Amino acid sequence: MLPFNFVCSSQTDGSVPNTLVIANCEVVKPRVAAAEHICQFNEEARSPFVKKFKTILHPGEVNRIRELPQDSKIVATHTDSPEVLTGHKDNAEFALAMCPTEPFVLSGGKDKCVVLWSIHDHITTSAAEGGSIVKQGSNKAGGNHEKPIEALLLDLGASMRVMETRAQEFCSVGDDSCLILWDARVGSTPAVKVEKAHYGDLHSVDWSPHDINFILTGSADNTVHMFDRRKLNGGGVGSPVYKFEGHDAAVLCVQWNPHKSSVFGSAAEDGIINIWDHEKVGKTSGSADWKASNDPPGLFFQHAGHRDKVVDFNWSASDPWTIVSVSDDCGSTGGGGTLQIWRMIDLIYRSEEEVLGELDKFKSQILGSTN
Repeated sequence: MLPFNFVCSSQTDGSVPNTLVIANCEVVKPRVAAAEHICQFNEEARSPFVKKFKTILHPGEVNRIRELPQDSKIVATHTDSPEVLTGHKDNAEFALAMCPTEPFVLSGGKDKCVVLWSIHDHITTSAAEGGSIVKQGSNKAGGNHEKPIEALLLDLGASMRVMETRAQEFCSVGDDSCLILWDARVGSTPAVKVEKAHYGDLHSVDWSPHDINFILTGSADNTVHMFDRRKLNGGGVGSPVYKFEGHDAAVLCVQWNPHKSSVFGSAAEDGIINIWDHEKVGKTSGSADWKASNDPPGLFFQHAGHRDKVVDFNWSASDPWTIVSVSDDCGSTGGGGTLQIWRMIDLIYRSEEEVLGELDKFKSQILGSTN
């Protein structure tokens, strides 16, 4: 078993407090599937491998949780409660990001503003004194978003040296269909603003941890776009280098795989998590079945284990190809949600030559089991 720790939240109707739950989970190692575990699986039951470690009362409902990369004991949450850091002029419930190299927290909200906070400042200065605000976007013409901000991401950089110099570069997306790149070191005016990055509201954005030029966006138009910031300009012009169409409802979350530079995932209101590889776009396999496939370009796996819209997911930083995902099941079950930890079999993502070579070794056993 592989031990995992994670933080999740519970949302209530207000009759009891909302909480943050810190839990640990034992996940089976790759290529291990004990028969006794499989035969005892019950979708309606709580997993015996997930154990609560600590429960923390939380003011208001929790809409987003992000962990500080430099200190796993520190997490930031977005909530509808007013008992939080002051700086926004309206609710800031969803857009939230952490800087991977500095103790910075980024937030956005209905006031159309982006606020970059310093955790160290807040430790030494009360929020009421405004010491936590490093930079705040203005509402000047040509400035920031025209509608509420849905998602943010600080630049992850491509190496330690690059990350250190780009700790205050970030991007944001919102209901105005805009993708905006910022640099807090030079003021509150956007560095680049892409008008109509999609044909619908934008719900999610992720900056590649492997290549600082690649940015993903997910939208209410059911698509994922991949942008190359070298092909963006300050005139509001920028076309995606790839468009990924494989969902039947709004895309709520996109995230790059931290272990393989060309792979990313997308989660949507259709209850599906798609796994993509942009390097596979335009390529064909020697298999006739592959050529005849109607799958969208780049798509190589779908996780369909959730019963309703998938609102968030994360790749494991320590165990490649392991994902934790969360769905809001209120529409299908009348309440509650589901958290799943899953891993696709390695025969799916390994090279075709390697997989065929391994299967050939077990050809007799495979053929024997089908007779």
